[in-house]
Formats: sequence, C-alpha cells, structure tokens
Amino acid sequence: MGKNKYIESPEKMWEYFEAYKKEKKASPILVQDYVGKDGMEVKREKERPLTIDGFEVWCFDNDIISDLSNYFANSDGKYAEYSTICSRIRKAVRNDQIEGGMAGIYNPSITQRLNGLTEKTDNTHKVELTKKPDWLTDNLETTT
Repeated sequence: MGKNKYIESPEKMWEYFEAYKKEKKASPILVQDYVGKDGMEVKREKERPLTIDGFEVWCFDNDIISDLSNYFANSDGKYAEYSTICSRIRKAVRNDQIEGGMAGIYNPSITQRLNGLTEKTDNTHKVELTKKPDWLTDNLETTT
C-alpha cells in the first residue's frame, strides 16, 4: 500500500484529488437518529467533508503514495512545480468545509476552528485611578 514514492505531475495530483472528492461525496456518512413522538430510529445521510488528511489517507489506501507532506510543504524547494496544485487543493478543501459549515451540513464550530475563522474577543479590563482613595491616604498617614 502506498508503494509509490512520487506523483508523476501536478496534473496527476489534481486528477487524484478529483477522484478522492468524487468518491467521498458519493459515499455519505450514515448517522443514527431518532424522530417522532415514539423516537423511531432512522439513518440519516450526512455529506462527507473533504480534508487534506483524508486526501493523504485516500492516496495511501489506493497505492498512490504514502506521504504528501513534502508536496504541500515544498520541502527543500524540490516540489515547487506542485505548489499551485497544492494551493488549489487546500483552497478546495477549505471552501468545502466553510460552505458546508455555513449551510449546516458540517458542524459550524469545528469548521470555524479548522479554518481559523473563530471570532476573537478581548475581555481585558483596564482600571485607572485618577485620585488616591481616602482610605488609602488615611492608612498611609497613620503608619508613619
């Protein structure tokens, strides 16, 4: 499994990604649910999200390659010709996750975290005293 050591071309990598995407979108996840007043058990289909890790596992399982990290990191500049395809794959995955989260297909909270979309709130409070309180002044005078 995953015996190949390289992907022949950027075009071939895109072909593999398209095959991964097609396979994942054609095989939804079955989720157990209960509906109605009697809680009748049903299985609901949920669309599978795309992920970079999922693509890498798919490549390994399909004897394409065991590790894609060098391609996506452009290790030692050896994979520069793949950088456009890797960027396109990253953006396709991110787009799938964000749109799926916004539509409620995927968990929006997880989608936000995975894609750095969480809202940051500053909860710090700054207090400035313009005049020393009387109790502080009185304590200072009595201790001298």
